Amino acid sequence: MEAPEDPRRRRVGLLYDERMCRHATPDGESHPENPERIRAIWLKLESEGIPQRCVVLRAKEAEDKYIALVHTQSHIKLIRNISSKEFDSQRLRIASKFNSIYFNKGSSEAAYLAAGSVVEVSEKVAKGDLDSAIAIVRPPGHHAESDEAMGFCLFNNVAIAANFLLNERPELGIRKILIVDWDVHHGNGTQNMFYKDPRVLFFSIHRFDFGSFYPAGDGGSYCMVGEGAGAGYNINVPWEHGQCGDADYLAVWDHVLLPVAESYNPDIILISAGFDAAVRDPLGGCCITPYGYSLMLKKLMGFAQGKIVMTLEGGYNLNSIANSVLACAKVLLEEKPLVGSIEVQPFESTWRVIQEVRHELKTFWPALAVELPQNVLASNGRPCPVEVEGMNKPCPGSRDKSSPKDVIWKTVPHRLFLCKISHPDMGQRRCCFSSS
Repeated sequence: MEAPEDPRRRRVGLLYDERMCRHATPDGESHPENPERIRAIWLKLESEGIPQRCVVLRAKEAEDKYIALVHTQSHIKLIRNISSKEFDSQRLRIASKFNSIYFNKGSSEAAYLAAGSVVEVSEKVAKGDLDSAIAIVRPPGHHAESDEAMGFCLFNNVAIAANFLLNERPELGIRKILIVDWDVHHGNGTQNMFYKDPRVLFFSIHRFDFGSFYPAGDGGSYCMVGEGAGAGYNINVPWEHGQCGDADYLAVWDHVLLPVAESYNPDIILISAGFDAAVRDPLGGCCITPYGYSLMLKKLMGFAQGKIVMTLEGGYNLNSIANSVLACAKVLLEEKPLVGSIEVQPFESTWRVIQEVRHELKTFWPALAVELPQNVLASNGRPCPVEVEGMNKPCPGSRDKSSPKDVIWKTVPHRLFLCKISHPDMGQRRCCFSSS
């Protein structure tokens, strides 16, 4: 049902389809990426009357020829057939070969609907039929590589839509696309699909933890800036630790993303909108509030004439994702924004990461070559938290910034000892130490 016409109201598309809830764990086991995620979002939006103020769309399946713009034929064939009866006895074994993936009888349909839905709303926004859109879809997509499913993701929904606009609908005039991936995990699949393509500016802000946070490895490092013609068009902002919140993300917006976006001048913005960096998310460990997400989105609406497509990626606390999507929907509708304030400073490490990213990219984006004002740097930052899995209380760590008196490197014979310890904050832990 479409909302009545109102020339003063922005036309915001809203896509949800219960059929995507048929993708679930095969035996009903508990899993963070489950159907209740999108149901919780939809129920929250309904309770606030959001669908009545939007253009509500129904999902449609993607065509193989559009999926093939980013995925191999063998991968497409697997996802197309994995839910058929002939795979009943093989699904568990096949899923076990992938990284963090499950399949059931509803997986194929859900994957095709998710990809097709993002293509559908992206085309409508690009054509001007809609000002912006929200695609409440699952399974998510940004981890999916060209030839394999990964990290709860079967097809790379946003990458398929971006390629569709660039390669299949040139008459729409979409020449430059900004993809903003604010999921707490690095969008490895999307990065790899556009790493050499200057038509897509890929920006990912994520927990990195020096390469130990999922999906792990060096792919999410700020050094990964693109290759060939795409050099400079891949931007990673890798957090060194968890607990980053509104102040940290908005500092990156102001000092990295927005200056680059202004220079790039995209024709449309596709947001890989994971909400697992939200407060109380069980996997993310970060602290963005609904107010924070609303500010992040509002700052992006000044570009591409407000043509924004927000596609759900991760987010595993039902209250957090529902309230965060609601906040973003109100921003796109240009209704009265959430009232809030940001009272804390960014972490010291946030300013360090921002400076490293700016230094790495300044030859590609002159706006980043300008030195940051001294009053926004580390002296105003919070000390970095020290996190240990299982800790009951955070530890601020050492604040001694003095240089070591001497450094000597030498090789000595040693023995390695393993033991268990009990700590009032950390509980039972295993540790190791060496003795020379």
